[in-house]
Formats: sequence, structure tokens, C-alpha cells
Amino acid sequence: MAGGRSARAQSPDEGTVKEFTPEEAVDFALKNYPAVRASIEQANAARAGVGLARTDYLPRADVLWQGNRASRNNVFGLLLPQAVIPAVSGPVLSTTSTQGVWGSAAGLLFSWELIDFGTRRARVDSARAAANQANDQLALTRLDVAVATINSFLTLVAAEQTVHAAQADLERREVLAKSVHVLVDNQLRAGADASRGDAELARARANVARALQQQEISRAALANILGIADARVEVREARFAEMPTKNIPSTSKLSTHPLASAQDARVQELRSQVRLLDRSYYPKLNLQSAVYGRGTGANTDGTFQGGTNGLGIDRSNWAVGLTVTFPLFDIFSIRERKGIELANARAEAARYDQTIQDLTGQLRKAQASLDGARKVAEATPVELQAARATETQERARYQAGLATLVDVSDAQSLLVQAEIDDALAKLAVWQNLASLAAAQGDLGPFLQFLHQKPQGGP
Repeated sequence: MAGGRSARAQSPDEGTVKEFTPEEAVDFALKNYPAVRASIEQANAARAGVGLARTDYLPRADVLWQGNRASRNNVFGLLLPQAVIPAVSGPVLSTTSTQGVWGSAAGLLFSWELIDFGTRRARVDSARAAANQANDQLALTRLDVAVATINSFLTLVAAEQTVHAAQADLERREVLAKSVHVLVDNQLRAGADASRGDAELARARANVARALQQQEISRAALANILGIADARVEVREARFAEMPTKNIPSTSKLSTHPLASAQDARVQELRSQVRLLDRSYYPKLNLQSAVYGRGTGANTDGTFQGGTNGLGIDRSNWAVGLTVTFPLFDIFSIRERKGIELANARAEAARYDQTIQDLTGQLRKAQASLDGARKVAEATPVELQAARATETQERARYQAGLATLVDVSDAQSLLVQAEIDDALAKLAVWQNLASLAAAQGDLGPFLQFLHQKPQGGP
């Protein structure tokens, strides 16, 4: 995706610290996250299934050679088809013998289904539908991983903004605590002010520690989704500090969303199974030809040939013909299987309708959330400006003896909260832009939006 991808974001083996832009992070995750690789291989397997189904059009050729040593006793009578008792050919003799002789057989059987009444085509179509479903599932997995990557990226950016605000608050508390101690040492303020200042300073340090803790947790989460959990990741994207002024293009074609496409592909796969069953209750017409030969060490008069006689081929034959087979009573099982597949197809079609409903709801909620986030982001600069003015005024009033330390502490608490609110409000707009793009099924417009020059920019 990224044309100017950072060289440090190419491979997890190039170092322990890696820096990513949002686009680089998404591209890297799509190449390295195991779930994506698993979906790719599943799609490859499904595509190979199409090729496998096409091999049904090819003829079949079987080669056989057999050597044996056995007795040659035979009887008149019927033997039902089975796979246990070997067949014996030759005349029925008046005497029996347990003496063994060598026997051999070799042959080639060529079979080709001339007419299948659409069965093989239906089987290929079914395999192709399964491949389409696997491809759509791959697209859905890629979207899920891309969305998770952007969310983790923005969460880390938000954690870093919180750390910056907490550190700025700590610096202000340190300056205030020093000035309070000077005033207390000169007996210009009560000793309780020094204790209160130390308490506020300790709380600010604890807030920084908690913010750093959350930052490292968020960093580990991003590294995990990138597939490099043992590396340290850094993020860079200056535009997140700005307020986006435009929306990404909207779409009403939710049927192209990967989730909807995957569900529709599942419906089509089941319908292809129904069509395959429709083509199953037809005769099978096979062209067959054979070339074969046999050898034996037994004579028709009951005598035996010695040595290795019988291991070689003594008599050979050839045959060409047509074979028609028709499974008469398969109609009952086919009818029931068809009923099962039709019911499953209707169930998946209902789930497709539910998917479209859910996606429509998600899209509307994402748009409403974005509109609300913009309004919040428009209000927080006013909050921040007022909080800064309040903190400055309260410090000045405290120095002049017109305000208490509690007033200054409250003003500083208000300021750090306003700084966090302002930073996170802008990030919330970006987050909701990404959510809107995800609800439409494509993060591409969001990533392209990040590359656009801001208004008034160079």
C-alpha cells in the first residue's frame, strides 16, 4: 500500500524498534498476521479444488500386474459379488489337488465418461463457488485485521497524547510545589500548603506512571496485531493532531462489503450443491477398452507344468465397449439430500438479509458517532483555552494572596483534563472516520484521506 514505506518496517528481523505510519502498519499486518496467512492458504486450497473438479473430465487408465501361486480346483455354481473369495477360471475337473502352480495376469483398462448430463460441470461450479467463498472470507479477514491495526494504532497515539498531557501537568505541579515551598519557608503561606503541594505533585507522578503503563500496554497490543510481538513499535502520523475537515466518500452498496459478500458466497455455494444433486440422478455412459493377458502353470487336463511356468503371459485379449450404469434407488437419498441443501440455502439467505440489516445499522451508527465526535472536537478547543486562562489567573491570584492552593490545584486539574479532552477529541474524529470506512467495507478511502494535504498546508 505505502509507496514510501519505511525501510525499518519491512521485516521483523531487521531490529527490535520499528516505526510505522498507519498505512505502513496496515500493510505490514496484512503480510505478517497469522490469521491472514491462514486465510490465504485456505483460499489457495479452495482454488486447487476447482482444478481437482476439472480432472473429472479426464479419462481414467488403470494398469495391473499380478503374480500368484495357487491351487487350480474349480466348481460349477453361482457366487454372489463379494470381496473375500478369489475367482478361479478354467474347466471343472473330476479330481482335486492341493498342489500349487504359478499364475500371472497383466492388463490396461481405459475408461472415459462420454456423457454426464451436466454432472461434471455442476461439480466444477460447486468447487468454484467454494473458492469464491474462500476468497470473500479472505477479504473479510483482511478487513478485520486492517481495522484492528488502525484501532490499535490510534489507541497507542491516544495513550501517547495522554502521557504528554500528564507530563506537562507534572511539570506545572513541580513548578508550583517549588514556589509554594519558597512561600512557606518565608512564612508567607501556611505549612499545610506545602503538604498539599507535595500531595498534588505525588498524584501527578502517579498519573504519569499510569499513563506510561497504558502506553506500553497499547504498544504491545499493536506489536501483536503486526505479528512482531517481541519488537518495540513506534508510531508517527502528524495529521492526527489536526482536525479532519472532510468526510470520506459514502456508499450505499453494502452488498459489496466483505462480510455481505462472504455470506452471499455461502448462499451460492449451497445452491451449487443443489444443482449438483439435480444432475446426479442420470445414467453414467462410459467408453471402456481393455488389453490384458494371463499365464498359468496348470493344464486343462489336470496336469501341472513345473518350474516358473505361469509367471509369463500365455494368452492375451482386447476389448472395447460401452457401459451404462444407473443407480435406480439413489433417487430417495438424493431427494432427501436436496431437501437438506435447500433448507440450508434458505437459512444462509436469511442470514445474508440479517447481515445487510446489521451492516446498515453499523453504518448509520458510525455516521452518527462521527457527527457527534466532530461536535465534541469543535468544543474542546474552547474548553482548553478557558482552562489555560483559568490556571494562569489562579496562579497569579495565589501569588498575590487572593486565592488558595486548592483553587490553583483545581485549575491545574481542569487544565490537564482539558488538554487530554482536546487531544482525544481530535483522535476520536479520526477513529470514527476509520469506523465509517470499516462499516462501508473498505479502509482504502481512509488511508488515502491521511495522505491528503491539510487545508492551508504547503
